[in-house]
Amino acid sequence: MTHDLQTALRGISGILVTPYDDKGEIAPGKLAPILDRVVAAGVHLPVVNGNTGEFYALTTDEACTMVREVAALLDNRTPLLAGVGRGIRDACRLAKESAEAGAAALMIHQPPDPFVSPRGTEDYIKAVREASGGLPVMLYLRNDAMGAAGIARLCEIEGVQGVKWATPNPMMLARCIDICPDHIVWVGGLAEVWAPPLYAVGARGFTSGLINVWPERSMAIHAALEASDYALANRLISEMRIFEDIRAEELNGTNVTGVKAALIAQGHDCGPTRPPSAWPLTEKQQTALDAFMKANGLAKGEAA
Repeated sequence: MTHDLQTALRGISGILVTPYDDKGEIAPGKLAPILDRVVAAGVHLPVVNGNTGEFYALTTDEACTMVREVAALLDNRTPLLAGVGRGIRDACRLAKESAEAGAAALMIHQPPDPFVSPRGTEDYIKAVREASGGLPVMLYLRNDAMGAAGIARLCEIEGVQGVKWATPNPMMLARCIDICPDHIVWVGGLAEVWAPPLYAVGARGFTSGLINVWPERSMAIHAALEASDYALANRLISEMRIFEDIRAEELNGTNVTGVKAALIAQGHDCGPTRPPSAWPLTEKQQTALDAFMKANGLAKGEAA
């Protein structure tokens, strides 16, 4: 089956968790029921080795295993976006293995090293894409300090089709959209709660960790935004915002913790998070999460 990547990028990029077994080893098979629900709900673009997948807590060997196993579980039902990053040699190896596994495109994490130059980032992106054999690329920008002109140069690199915009700076996004190539898809990279303001300046689609727990709600928010029904989108977001508020606590250190705790409540124990992420939720956080899950019929045994 062939897929329209541009259309998928304008949908929901659903960032999958990385499950662990009781010994702390990766257990990708645990994703099967979660992935089935994600696909059944209509999520456009599952993502492996993203931040909700604890990418920076995985070894490169583990990340390579995850992309192979998730691609097999997905079985080409939708396109798969594969996160790659870290040092250039690790990133190139993971890009090559992602392509061999059948990923439709790469999501290149912004290099986190403190000594990152804009032109060095250009070289990094080119080398990683070449290692994949020329897969399309979505850039993951969490820092816009290089400015609109620097971002425009990245977007002019051959094969770059999208940008995951993960900075709370709509005005900079609007400027980048204005000066960058027209074919670039600007994806809201701060999940559902930031999707309306980013949509308002030209983003299309958004990333989501909620899809692991409640993909139907993510799809409803996307449909409302695509219809420019901001009132409905904001109401739907308000009703699930407590979940995202829990994830944003402790300097976002409970981001994945909240998702994995919610999955446990649904009967899908994907293990704890790895340090330095927080685990488990505090008593106050867990109480708030339990109330959210019960109120929305999301816990195991509850009517959805």
